[in-house]
Amino acid sequence: MPEIAPPGGLLPGRRILVVGAGTRPSDDPAAPVGNGRAIAVTAAREGAAVACADLDEHSAGQTAAMIEAEGGRARVVVADVTDPASCDAVVTKAAEGLGGLDGVVFNAGIGVGYGLAGTALADWDRVLQVNLRAPFLVGKAAMPALEAGGAMVFIGSLAGTKPGSRSPSYDASKAGLTGLVRHIAAEGAPRGVRANVVAPGLIDTVMGRAASDGNASRDRVAGLIPMRRQGTAWEVADVAVFLLSERASYVTGQVLHVDGGLSTLR
Repeated sequence: MPEIAPPGGLLPGRRILVVGAGTRPSDDPAAPVGNGRAIAVTAAREGAAVACADLDEHSAGQTAAMIEAEGGRARVVVADVTDPASCDAVVTKAAEGLGGLDGVVFNAGIGVGYGLAGTALADWDRVLQVNLRAPFLVGKAAMPALEAGGAMVFIGSLAGTKPGSRSPSYDASKAGLTGLVRHIAAEGAPRGVRANVVAPGLIDTVMGRAASDGNASRDRVAGLIPMRRQGTAWEVADVAVFLLSERASYVTGQVLHVDGGLSTLR
């Protein structure tokens, strides 16, 4: 029977790479953090050393600074997930900086296009490149780099389960991510390497606020959710960190929705 509270948190001594650990810039001092930053900070609070990887070095540095300000250990890695060489290098650099790897979180993702008619072939290719090719490349590089018993967590979306983003490339990429992660889980199982998807619903982030028209629009969005509120990046982070931890030692190849019940609606 597991201990009620593991010493040092859920991830004591673990070394975790978070790809997409920055947060989109905002002029609002009260702006919410993004999923990647929340996951990196939460992992550190639970005892992990964290490699904060992002295309935006300044944003990754801000995340690392937050971790270090709380007494945690962090490293900054610049990564361009559209570049296959960078997808390999980010894993290598993180492992070198942390002295090994016990977990990887892939959080990068984009959405482009509106409907079939409004999605150009270049849009389709760009979204699949970031949302599906990149996690394949990072997962491929991470598999041999992870210690036995390690874990990978890929941030998907409710859009991978039911259409709703209005972007066919985004919906398809997130659905495809589930198939990819199930394969990674099956391949990693003999070494005890687990892989799962966290699928957020309507989460209050800077990107989400930029797409809305203020509080009235956010209230309207909240009304669509069974729990009558948007989730926070910290709630997404709690689920991701659980999946990285030994508490989820027998959970692999799964999709965990963090959506306030949206996935239960037809």
